[in-house]
Amino acid sequence: MTVQPDLADTPTQSIATPDPSPSADSARLYQEGLVAGLIGAATVALWFLILDTVNGRPLSTPTLLGTALFRRGAALAAPETLPVSFEMVAMFTWVHALVFVGLGGLASRLLGLADRNPSFGFGVLLLFAVFQFGFIIAAMLFAAPVLHALTWPAILAANVLATATMGAYFWLRHPTLTVSP
Repeated sequence: MTVQPDLADTPTQSIATPDPSPSADSARLYQEGLVAGLIGAATVALWFLILDTVNGRPLSTPTLLGTALFRRGAALAAPETLPVSFEMVAMFTWVHALVFVGLGGLASRLLGLADRNPSFGFGVLLLFAVFQFGFIIAAMLFAAPVLHALTWPAILAANVLATATMGAYFWLRHPTLTVSP
């Protein structure tokens, strides 16, 4: 025969939630970075799909970028004649998503740091501005053949759209974040 303890005699536990452990906080930041990165990658992909469709060549941008990346620019002399390759689209989309997930993870970690110390927030914003313009300049210097097919305003617009959507997601996740110089 087993004796059941009387539930009225057992102490109740507090309902207050404890501070998240460092591992739980780290997992939350990685999750936020993953989601934000995928949102940014999807935004850029959708932007260029719209531009390509308006120009009558859907999926030409990821084909062009995949060819530049994986086939070392073969056939980039005449990008308008480059046939759409689903292999190049898939490979470039995979790399593109991974890069954005990495950027989202970095942004999430930096925002986690800014959550704990608001004076780091301004540094995060400054780093963002430097990164945006650094990306455009690097593309102009090292990817000139690609920029003949993709104009820098279209790339800048894609970066701004991705930043806006990722920023909106982070804003929802960090509504009390303050930035102080």
